[in-house]
Amino acid sequence: MTMKPSSNIWIRRQQCPCGDWKCYVKYEGDDQTSVSSQLIKNETTSTSSSSEAVFMPYVGQIFKTDEDAFEYYSNFARKNGFSIRKARSTESQNLGIYRRDFVCYRSGFNQPRKKANVEHPRDRKSVRCGCDAKLYLTKEIVNGVTQWYISQFSNVHNHELLEDDQVRLLPAYRKIQEADQERILLLSKAGFPVNRIVKVLELEKGVQPGQLPFIEKDVRNFVRTCKKSVQENDALLTEKRENDTLELLEACKAMAERDADFVYDYTTDENSKIENISWSYADSVRAYTVFGDVVTFDTTYRSITYGLLLGVWFGIDNHGKPVFLGCALLQDESLNSFAWALQTFLRFMRGRCPQTVLTDIDSSLRDAIARELPDTKHVICSWHVHSKLSSWFTPSLGSQYEEFKAEFDMLCHLEGIEEFEHQWNHLVARFGLASDKHIALLFSYRTSWPLSYIRSYFLARSMTAEFYQSLDEFFKRILSGQTCLQLFFEQVGFAADLRNRSKEALQYMHTKTCLPIEENARSILTPYAFNALQHEIVLSMQYATTELANGSYLVRHYKKMEGEYLVIWISQDEQIHCSCKEFEHSGILCRHCLRVLTVKNYFEIPEKYILFRWRLESSLVALEDRNGQCNSDEYAQVFHSLAATLLTESLFTKERFNHVHRELSRLLEHVQNMPVSNEFASNMAANNISES
Repeated sequence: MTMKPSSNIWIRRQQCPCGDWKCYVKYEGDDQTSVSSQLIKNETTSTSSSSEAVFMPYVGQIFKTDEDAFEYYSNFARKNGFSIRKARSTESQNLGIYRRDFVCYRSGFNQPRKKANVEHPRDRKSVRCGCDAKLYLTKEIVNGVTQWYISQFSNVHNHELLEDDQVRLLPAYRKIQEADQERILLLSKAGFPVNRIVKVLELEKGVQPGQLPFIEKDVRNFVRTCKKSVQENDALLTEKRENDTLELLEACKAMAERDADFVYDYTTDENSKIENISWSYADSVRAYTVFGDVVTFDTTYRSITYGLLLGVWFGIDNHGKPVFLGCALLQDESLNSFAWALQTFLRFMRGRCPQTVLTDIDSSLRDAIARELPDTKHVICSWHVHSKLSSWFTPSLGSQYEEFKAEFDMLCHLEGIEEFEHQWNHLVARFGLASDKHIALLFSYRTSWPLSYIRSYFLARSMTAEFYQSLDEFFKRILSGQTCLQLFFEQVGFAADLRNRSKEALQYMHTKTCLPIEENARSILTPYAFNALQHEIVLSMQYATTELANGSYLVRHYKKMEGEYLVIWISQDEQIHCSCKEFEHSGILCRHCLRVLTVKNYFEIPEKYILFRWRLESSLVALEDRNGQCNSDEYAQVFHSLAATLLTESLFTKERFNHVHRELSRLLEHVQNMPVSNEFASNMAANNISES
């Protein structure tokens, strides 16, 4: 089988960060893995269902073709613990082949062969024992139609028949499907030994060790048989890599000639071949000046075709959306490669370091960040931790995994370091994970991922599920459908171009309280940031304050007696600090500070506590007409008055209520299906109200 190196295949990095080369990660929610698992389940189901429908063959049974008969007998044999093979066939000048003999795989006896001229010839024991189980077919023509019928049949065996878990290992039933063949060749080309290839396939298909429809020996034989094809393919791939990386470099040079603000850099090896290459755009550099305080360096994907690791830099804008900052293709995952990527990115961004950088778990990347960004906080993305939990702990915990995961999630959100470490020890002891290497790995990184350790690090809400989903969508756009690196470069450029981003429609942001602070924030913040702040404003009304002698405040929920927060207030320069560290963490004031500001009769949030990165004016893309907000307020007052009257009238009887509910549902569906004219959309904000 010869592979055609026509497409660029991107896969998730599967090597586990624990350092054990035998350990691979199967990610939760990975579509490819889910599909593979479903495929193998479907194969198993179809095989078992087809075998259930097969009854014992009988003399006189008719088949359309001899292949139909062979498949039928093969299914019968598999169900009954043996396999079959094709034996003698008889041919005539008029009918062609008119007789087929199918026999048990242990039929006949092994014929002695002439021994090779070797010192220690292998003396293999034959499985053949003269079994007489057989099925003979004869061809006949009836009314001009050819058919085959069973002329002889015997199901008498002189050997033991195998159980289901043994019969599947017979050579006749061990088949490597074409998709698996391609995967095996790719992994073999990448230098994986056969035992690791089998391990990877088991993880990808979600099956237990030894449950693949083939064994390690089959993989080894397949790789050996295809060795020549693999070597030819390697030569083609090597040529393709060199040509495509040169084309990518030429594309970068051409882009730099067209756009003086486009930046790129690359390294070469001793043979002047490209090792690493990185680039960024003018829009990205401009975005970094506003949203470069927190960056995510995603190294999830690598290209099998080119043997390159993909690293993409993202920021989070004032609408909570990812903004592309830069891209790197690295030859490996070493400290030097990551260090070069960091150095190059900082040079692109004119030497300004981010406050915080978010990454996956990777020891080389961690060391590179510590060396190149010594003043930057390093955080492990929580979604990278959670995506590995199932692969790490399901095999050892089994049915206890869901309970473990629930307790682990609770641990992640604990606020105190001492409490975290106490509960961690309890979790490890309860589930018997004291000697587990992955638990040890997570604990060694504990200063970088649990909330209790990173609550004072500025993250700008970049660890939310919504932001992660947006990143995933970005990767789906740039990693689908390329056939070469140049097309990949073009897709990245299109996705990074701010002109291709739709204008942010200003949603109507209705107020939920009568507090002037809320009204003031609504006129300054983006809907995304306002929704987050509004949530805190609403909850602040549930907190009581106690003023201390030094002017600070203890803030406590009116029902929950177990927790209180210290809010330090410095009136001279309007400084406010809370022990919950929410403002330091997200850039949004917490409910505790907002409660104290309300008590202090503040009608506006102090200027310093409305960060420029969350303001409407910091938007990278032009916004829809903001005058629509005033019109929306008038419309809202009209609707609120009408709705209040309608509610009052509908509550008199159940019949009235049911009628109003039915008609309103119908009206809402009709309005949602109405087209929105551009003129109206430009003069009025979107009608969908964003709830927190």
